[in-house]
Amino acid sequence: MATETERKFLLRDQRYKSLAARHYDIVQAWLFDSRDKTLRIRIRDNEAFITFKGPSSDDGVERFEWEKPIPFEEARELMQFCLKGKIEKTRYLVPAGPLTFEVDEFHGDNEGLVIAELELPSADTPYPRPDWLGEEVTGDKRYYNVMLSKHPYKMWK
Repeated sequence: MATETERKFLLRDQRYKSLAARHYDIVQAWLFDSRDKTLRIRIRDNEAFITFKGPSSDDGVERFEWEKPIPFEEARELMQFCLKGKIEKTRYLVPAGPLTFEVDEFHGDNEGLVIAELELPSADTPYPRPDWLGEEVTGDKRYYNVMLSKHPYKMWK
């Protein structure tokens, strides 16, 4: 069991694509969502995971997260029982020194939204700020994936 520490950013441009070490497709949906807890199923290419997330810190930087791999076929079956709304995205892994930005390019109802996430060892860890990063949106609940499944980006405009 662990606490996830991450920061989220919008992007200024698409330079991250040429810097990416690799990318893969993700589909995810939620079996359970309450005000401060979620249970998610994620399919990443041919791998699958179940993830529980607890409440976030007040600033949104830290959050309890528990994740385990599950068999791919079981994840596909569980997807049938998920709440309405899912997330489809391509994730680009962009190295930044000893850290890696995970840049999510959303599809479907969230088409046009691109978010960079950076997981940190601790909340006070210094981190790089490449010039392709834009505004920080850490703690803005609109950008949580579970919120995007309920209130897609296309409805914001």
